[in-house]
Amino acid sequence: MDFIEGEILAFDKPYEWTSFGIVARVRWLLSQRIGCKVKVGHAGTLDPLATGVLMLCTGRATKRIEELQAHTKEYEATLKLGATTPSFDMEHPEDAIFPTEHITRELVERTLVKFVGTIEQTPPAYSACKIKGTHAYHLARRGKEVELKPKTLVIDKIELLDYSMPFIKIRVVCSKGTYIRALARDIGLALGSGAYLTALRRTRVGDCKVEDCLRFDTFAEWLEQVEITEN
Repeated sequence: MDFIEGEILAFDKPYEWTSFGIVARVRWLLSQRIGCKVKVGHAGTLDPLATGVLMLCTGRATKRIEELQAHTKEYEATLKLGATTPSFDMEHPEDAIFPTEHITRELVERTLVKFVGTIEQTPPAYSACKIKGTHAYHLARRGKEVELKPKTLVIDKIELLDYSMPFIKIRVVCSKGTYIRALARDIGLALGSGAYLTALRRTRVGDCKVEDCLRFDTFAEWLEQVEITEN
């Protein structure tokens, strides 16, 4: 492999690791192995509490990041209905409770269909979106007012995988820029209740499936076995 000329590495990102943390660790390991600094970047952030496919580009392949970001993505998400948190995931405790007695499996299925197609979605305040050069989550964590504009995106498919109130599990196939936390928020509202993520796994990016990804905890050992092209 030629990490300077450029390689694309797909990892199954572990729980609680940041995407930046994965990039930093891989960059350090590659630089140690090759003996010089290697450029590394990721093609699409995953939240720390999410797992699954994280695409990394090395060397000159970092020019392909925008191309990879445009690929269709697939997620499996578990939502808790009847409550919300400030970040719409488990980073923060529940801050509001809503009724769920009226919610049925049939209502959930009818509601999910409404989100398929081209939709407008406002990113969550706790997101990597930038406001005048500052990440929104930095402002939100400091208690600042965060106003983000809606973005147009495409939801190709939403499938209800499991209904076990107050939890539902869904599969989502969507375009670049989709925030599944924001989708959970909007599904909760559409159900006349609230919702937030309790689990999120990105199972596919383009043609790359999570079962084909490198394991981050064994990457150092894998790297020792790889034949590296000398530059």
